[in-house]
Amino acid sequence: MTATRIRRAVGISVGLALATLFVAPAAAQPSINSKLITDLNNNLLYAAVPITVLVEVILIYTVYRFKDSGEAKPTQENRRLEITWTVATAIILLFVGLASTQVLASSYIGAPTADSPSTEGGNVEGLTYNNTSGAYAPTEDNAVQIEVVAYKYAWTFNYIDAEGDVTSTNTLVIPEDRPVYLHLVSQDWLHSFHAPDLGLKQDAFPGQYNTMKTKATDPGTYQLYCAEYCGVGHSQMTGTIEVKSQADYQSWLEQQQSSNESGNTTDGNASNQTATNNQTAPANESANTSARLA
Repeated sequence: MTATRIRRAVGISVGLALATLFVAPAAAQPSINSKLITDLNNNLLYAAVPITVLVEVILIYTVYRFKDSGEAKPTQENRRLEITWTVATAIILLFVGLASTQVLASSYIGAPTADSPSTEGGNVEGLTYNNTSGAYAPTEDNAVQIEVVAYKYAWTFNYIDAEGDVTSTNTLVIPEDRPVYLHLVSQDWLHSFHAPDLGLKQDAFPGQYNTMKTKATDPGTYQLYCAEYCGVGHSQMTGTIEVKSQADYQSWLEQQQSSNESGNTTDGNASNQTATNNQTAPANESANTSARLA
């Protein structure tokens, strides 16, 4: 294979990699977060495949073409070829960097204030803990704010924008097509909020808030679980995220407010009992184990 053919093949590979910048995956995603992540992964894959194929083709061709040759004579210098693969590598790395930066700079993936860097934390009212430096208020007028309190081994969600005291346990309800700001904090030790289908993952620290932004685009029910080992009941620390239409979400809020006014807690006694069971079951298990060992 001549140097000219190698340069031509490298150029074709780089061109295919750059063309993937304009290729959008057809599969619909349930949130903006998951769409950004999936699109990036697909674009990087589309760029990697032709490059991998090119390298393997050159390798196989070289082995086959020169397997019966005599003693190889190494090339002393080929400046044009060296410049070609150096420039090609730089272009590929530039493509990867630009594609990644576009995603990481989004307020749905990086800091929730990526679109407004001048916004300072600590300006969110209605949170449980005094240290709110890591909590960022929305920049959109129609955004929803929810405090997420993690503890062994359950989740509590406080709807701080709602009128009255609206709280749910292990079931997060959010509206469709509206920015949602989740202010995460832990009551005891390190936990991690993870909803893979929605592309959400953020650690929750004791007494320190982290804000995560999302916008769900497909109504439905999605799995939530703790992704950081937090004790013997870690596997029980699960929940669900319900994405509702705006009308259904508003109706749900009104129902919870009405229940509170009548003296009931949001989601009823069943949810609270579930959280209690989640906390006591591991303790009972440990006690039983100790008794057996004794």
